[in-house]
Amino acid sequence: MAGGEWQPLLLGIEPRSCRVCGKGLYRNFTLFRGGWSRCTVCDQFVHYSCLASGKTKFLKMRPRVCKACREVQARPSLHNTIKPAVGS
Repeated sequence: MAGGEWQPLLLGIEPRSCRVCGKGLYRNFTLFRGGWSRCTVCDQFVHYSCLASGKTKFLKMRPRVCKACREVQARPSLHNTIKPAVGS
């Protein structure tokens, strides 16, 4: 009673979802099913299965890149596909 009021020392847990598949990143779900990692391009947490594949299908690309960022990198830019007009 003499100690006054106190706040519990529990940190708020911020729910996160995978950027690629949209499913939640929960420890009880992903801990034994591959886990998750952070994409080096977009800096978002994604499931390990949502990372881009490396040389073999089961090994992942280094540095870690999610499938969504890999598609953007692989897509040719518009500047390279548009050819200049003749005589300009």
